[in-house]
Amino acid sequence: MSEETITETPPPARGRPALDLSGADFCPVPRELMDEGPVTRIKLPNGEGWAWLVTRRDDVCTVTEDPRFGPEAVMDRQVTRLAPHFVPACGGVGFLDAPNHTRLHRSVAAAFTPRGVARVRERSRRMLAELVDEMLQDGPPADLTETVLSPFPIAVVCELMGVPAADRQGMHTWTQLVLSSSHGADAGEKAKKEMGAYFSDLIGLREGGTGEDVTSLLGAAVGRGEITLGEAVGLAVLLQIGGEAVTSNGGQVFHILLTHPELGERLRAEPEIRPRAVDELLRWILHRNAVGLSRIALEDVETGGVRIRAGDAIYVSYRAANRDPDVFPCPGTIDFIRHPNPHVSFGLGPHHAPGGVLARLESELLVDALLDGVPGLRLAVPAEDVPFRKGALIRDPEALPVTW
Repeated sequence: MSEETITETPPPARGRPALDLSGADFCPVPRELMDEGPVTRIKLPNGEGWAWLVTRRDDVCTVTEDPRFGPEAVMDRQVTRLAPHFVPACGGVGFLDAPNHTRLHRSVAAAFTPRGVARVRERSRRMLAELVDEMLQDGPPADLTETVLSPFPIAVVCELMGVPAADRQGMHTWTQLVLSSSHGADAGEKAKKEMGAYFSDLIGLREGGTGEDVTSLLGAAVGRGEITLGEAVGLAVLLQIGGEAVTSNGGQVFHILLTHPELGERLRAEPEIRPRAVDELLRWILHRNAVGLSRIALEDVETGGVRIRAGDAIYVSYRAANRDPDVFPCPGTIDFIRHPNPHVSFGLGPHHAPGGVLARLESELLVDALLDGVPGLRLAVPAEDVPFRKGALIRDPEALPVTW
């Protein structure tokens, strides 16, 4: 691209309100911004100033994989942001650049490989079967969120993390306070500190151990002097919160299947397409009411025909990238046999969500258990009466009333 074709005058910054969207509605703001151009500017409700927003998949890949855009430079800056909390603080492990980011994640990488996740597969299947059996024994109607879709991912991520069963509900409560803006920034920060104190004790107890769960791996890494206890605690908190966040997809998956019963019937009739169908559902659903973490341009960089100046903040929208018509023909259509399907629901580059493998596992297990184990599963209320959470960064049904 020649110098003459690079946009030098930035477009106006668009306000991006904190919307509580229900159902599967695609947020109108990124849709409008996608129509305006691949790189636009936004101003969010909290923080200061404005930031670039990248919405096309190729440009999203460029920004997330290019070391010239660094999250570490965000720390201690009041970058415009959606939530009142999540203020990047010095030492936050979620914002580190290489090589420190690589060093920390190497300590737990084994737990998030397909082999590591397979370690909890059979245990997860058994836990899910018990939840479904309990729901069937109690009889219809039931709240699928309360009986299955909420307790299952909590149990699985805690199993992977090594959190004892007796502590799982407390861990879930902390996570929900952190992920919700409705309780205020102070409540979220207090919950994060309490979770950190819990993990400090747990990792300390497992220092030098040989277990395969995340806290055991972190304890072993601390014992070998590869990471500090503070780094281990910060990473554990990040993984616990992120693990529960990305694995809350079950509510949206079943909201789609129950509000579009023809899709569920097809998966009952063609079980062989379920893995590909789950991947398509993970592309299509809107995981969060947020734009993720910002980065800072470390030097002048041309992206999507726009010159991003050194020091500028920039966000990428994985949700918008998953609806890029240049990559996904008919992006608003759910196509169970879509191929290829290079969605970016769990991010890209060094800061991708390691829980993506876990999210796929849980979604596949839920589809098998509920479609095969509960014939006639259907909504017990009109689709428009299904309530979605308010003030939450993660979008999912607050309740999913069903019968069979």
